[in-house]
Amino acid sequence: MAEDTTTDAGAATPVPARAVIVGVIPDQPSRVLKEGARYAKLFGAPLIVVHVDVTRFVTYEDPDGYVHSAPIDLDIASGEAQLAQVRKTAEEHLAASGLEWSVRQLVGDPAMAIKHLAEQSDARLIVIGTRRRGFGESIREFFTGSVAARLAHRQPRPILVVPLGEPAPDDEPLWPDAE
Repeated sequence: MAEDTTTDAGAATPVPARAVIVGVIPDQPSRVLKEGARYAKLFGAPLIVVHVDVTRFVTYEDPDGYVHSAPIDLDIASGEAQLAQVRKTAEEHLAASGLEWSVRQLVGDPAMAIKHLAEQSDARLIVIGTRRRGFGESIREFFTGSVAARLAHRQPRPILVVPLGEPAPDDEPLWPDAE
């Protein structure tokens, strides 16, 4: 169907109602995007592919929905490059899908940004991937919390968490030692 690629890093564009939202990051396995598309087809719903630019934050939002943001780092090109990569991946996997889909870039905290978009669209489902394995990601998650867990506790919609990569063995700690 219609392919609509937009950005929401400021523009107040209409949000499709009752959509399936899929959170995507650059270089993420395509499994997350494919699962989001599969559920959008099952529900007969539009798909919103979301990338959250964590290098920017929302300063305020106008009553008409226009979002004003500011960079944490003055190099805003990295967020634009990441959005371009997410858009390219979405086009490769969704162009022939027959789905109504769009790409949006949100800013700030991923869980709160996705929660806000889910409220705007009265989303049917949120699809996200698990975190990357590794010490650095474990530390980040320890301090900021899991996006999936934060979404599960802060909004009422169902969340599909797609495992990425090889699962951790049962005897491997998921959190670094707190020594």
